Amino acid sequence: MQLTLNQIIVSPGQQLLLKDVSWRQFETILDELGENRTARISYSYGVLEIMVPLPEHEKDKEIIGEIVKLLLDALNIDFEALGSTTFKNEQMNQAVEPDTCFYIKNQEAVIGKNRLDLSIDPPPDLAIEIDITSRTQLDNYRLLGVPELWRYCQDNLTINLLQDGEYIDALNSPNFPGIPIIELINETVKQSQIVGRSKAIKGLKRWVKDNIN
Repeated sequence: MQLTLNQIIVSPGQQLLLKDVSWRQFETILDELGENRTARISYSYGVLEIMVPLPEHEKDKEIIGEIVKLLLDALNIDFEALGSTTFKNEQMNQAVEPDTCFYIKNQEAVIGKNRLDLSIDPPPDLAIEIDITSRTQLDNYRLLGVPELWRYCQDNLTINLLQDGEYIDALNSPNFPGIPIIELINETVKQSQIVGRSKAIKGLKRWVKDNIN
């Protein structure tokens, strides 16, 4: 008896791994899952991961995305925020859905586009992963050519920059020149867990006013 995807239940914080999945099967599964879903996917060389995030994962994702938008606006940098868009490249047999992502240098290339194919379109300039429920697969992002990847795990932000086809750890983000981004993200997220999102963002806005504006 063959199981259908809607018979499988993945609880929050859990992962489902499927192997020997062809690209055509992967595309069919994406269609079955639909656009309005809580599950996120990652596909690499025939292995498909389906993951349902925990509530704390979503909270961290939302506030870090909000911080990025606030800082880009303060720096007067144009951007397009594409959230958990599915990025895929059939030629490289890779697909991934970041927790959130931003087009910054390449923002004009994606204005008005609802679907992206990385065999044609540029990858996001910045992808962000919250590593609470699963370990980010660097190969997905490396092979798709994402130049900057942030991973937030255990209350700490790690910046990875793509250089000569490999990711290296970095202390600063080229998208936020002159800003101590690791310290700022870590402190603001920590404050949001203590005093709540609104007060934490107000504190960040004060920092921006004193240090950027």
